[in-house]
Amino acid sequence: MTCTSCSARIERKLNRVDGIDANVNYATESASVSYDPSKADTDTIVNTVKAAGYDAFTMGAKAPGEATGTTEVRDGQSRIDAARDSEAGDLRHRLVISAALTVPVVLLSMVPALQFTNWQWAVLTMVTPIFFWGGTPFHSATLTNLRHGSFTMDTLVSLGTSAAYLWSLWALFIGSAGHAGMKMEVHLLPSGSTMDEIYLETVAVVISFLLLGRWFETRAKGQSSEALRALLNMGAKDAAVIRDHAEVRVPVSSLQVGDIFVTRPGEKIATDGRVVDGSSAVDESMLTGESIPVEVTEGSPVTGATLNTSGRLLVEVTRTGGDTTLARMAKLVTDAQSRKAPVQRLVDRISQVFVPTVIVIAILTLIAHFVFTDAGLAPAFTAAVAVLIIACPCALGLATPTALLVGTGRGAQLGLLIKGPEVLESTKKVDTIVMDKTGTVTSGIMSVTDVTVADGFAAQQVLALAGAVEAASEHPIAQAIAKAAGETKRVTGFENLAGHGVRGTVDGRSVTVGRPPATLDDALDAAFTEAQGLGATPVVVQVDGTAAGVITVRDTVKDTSAEAVATLKDLGLTPVLLTGDNEGAATAVAQEVGIDPANVIAGVLPEQKVEEIERLQRLGRNVAMVGDGVNDAAALAQADLGLAMGAGTDVAIEASDITLMSNDLRSAGGAIRLSRRTLGTIRGNLFWAFAYNIALIPVAALGLLNPMLAGIAMAFSSVFVVSNSLRLRGFSTTHSS
Repeated sequence: MTCTSCSARIERKLNRVDGIDANVNYATESASVSYDPSKADTDTIVNTVKAAGYDAFTMGAKAPGEATGTTEVRDGQSRIDAARDSEAGDLRHRLVISAALTVPVVLLSMVPALQFTNWQWAVLTMVTPIFFWGGTPFHSATLTNLRHGSFTMDTLVSLGTSAAYLWSLWALFIGSAGHAGMKMEVHLLPSGSTMDEIYLETVAVVISFLLLGRWFETRAKGQSSEALRALLNMGAKDAAVIRDHAEVRVPVSSLQVGDIFVTRPGEKIATDGRVVDGSSAVDESMLTGESIPVEVTEGSPVTGATLNTSGRLLVEVTRTGGDTTLARMAKLVTDAQSRKAPVQRLVDRISQVFVPTVIVIAILTLIAHFVFTDAGLAPAFTAAVAVLIIACPCALGLATPTALLVGTGRGAQLGLLIKGPEVLESTKKVDTIVMDKTGTVTSGIMSVTDVTVADGFAAQQVLALAGAVEAASEHPIAQAIAKAAGETKRVTGFENLAGHGVRGTVDGRSVTVGRPPATLDDALDAAFTEAQGLGATPVVVQVDGTAAGVITVRDTVKDTSAEAVATLKDLGLTPVLLTGDNEGAATAVAQEVGIDPANVIAGVLPEQKVEEIERLQRLGRNVAMVGDGVNDAAALAQADLGLAMGAGTDVAIEASDITLMSNDLRSAGGAIRLSRRTLGTIRGNLFWAFAYNIALIPVAALGLLNPMLAGIAMAFSSVFVVSNSLRLRGFSTTHSS
């Protein structure tokens, strides 16, 4: 598919078939199809697409009601990647050779001093492969579109370049442009009955620049598949299964419900299951996005691809294949991307009217000059070709790719990665921005924020004793306390109290860090209760059996988050905090950064994050989403605009539309500003590209425009478009250095 009209035509063709309900996505070059097996099958679907002029294959097709597993999704995704890589490689090959030939063609055609004897024939020799081979993607797409009565950007390209090429052939072989001493001279008006000018440089420039745009677009579209590939690669590859009282390593794909497998500290849990023996802290940040590991004991459910951080676990398999949480998350990403409506490009919409109008004007010009003047066929044809050449979409074709290349290039310098032109449309429309909490608004790193001590103890003393014991633990909360304590003392008799904390001896004193005892004095109890209410994690330090203090650990808000929220509000966006954390923690963070507590949505899982985005969209909101975890990937894909923090997971980054490499939330505002500026530049380019055409088409139709001047005017419009796009190089964010 080369434009959104292609995806719309395929969708119409499929939906006309009885029993088929299809949604075709141009951005991902895929179709989500529901069908009645009694009326249609996969062969019917594929043949319908082929009848529309395109190729197709199925991705892991399953019988109705049968779950799709990760293997089928992975295999289908690989076929898409291979097809897209092949297309991008072909375009790059055509681009490199066409561009290499275009440079001497332009120099010879535009610089009279370089025009040696019979130079025009050398130019024809170089332009012919550009026109027939380099322009094949546009000519082929034009023929396909015309068979279905459709006009697109490809039609403009093929029509304009064909007119210029055929005119040049006529001038060379029938007219007087083929003589040995021919020189290109500029005339204000058509040169009369002679045919002594050629426009081969127009052919070369248009095709080369538009091949560049098409190649860039193909590469950008390929990024969406990376999200699914990265997600599928997160799971464990094998597992240690207990069989006949011995451990046997087997591929995860061979696990069956009821199998028992072993997970040691530092290993990923192989698949969804239930703990039958052991206790540990499991890092579920890939699922929930929250940095605090979850304590699991016998009977606790665990999720495949999460990380066992401490104890040895025996897990009974409860779900495999397409039923696992990881597979369901992969399906969420795929479904969300397929439901994202294709952006109707301005060029394609206008070309539906513009192209046939130009064709009609050119034909009427030819007929009118031939019938109502005595000049003959040559002047009539000259005027008609001038119409086609002035309408040739060189500036039109450059309008989007040049602004996009400059804008995205400047964005890359500032750490803002924009993935394609569709993204720019989205930034203009969004009015609500949903932000994940952990790692986005907050640092995602646990740190000590407060130490409250009982009478007779000093804060540094309590922190030092606790840090010495916690230094022997791998738990993130323990590591935060050890880091805050600084250089720690030697601990002996260290003991991990499953579900209750840790204990050890420091300087001859027994120190326990963990859950509170049955009673606490008023000051410590108040500190403990307040910390819990704010969503922080308080731990009690007991020294020789006496409660000595409460250490509060929490995920702290980034220094720049409040400023970032203020900037987003200035851009007309309503900020919403969406998190899997508890309501107390979420509300405290929201108040600290300036988000209305009424716009806090807490305690949600990945599936619910997608549901919340959909709910806001049903309310008529255009939603942007900022996140950084695997748990955010589906929501990023579902949102009208997805922004991923650069320090986040590969899955979140690839599922998003914009990546913020600095991991600074202020970059979200900068990315939206740059995107809107780039979109404004593209629209300005398109306006002026059409303005040149609209203003000069009547002049050409009256026979008052030399085709050579038409080519120069078209070239000038291209220079204007490029110069306008280069202004984006001066863009800066408010916080960039």
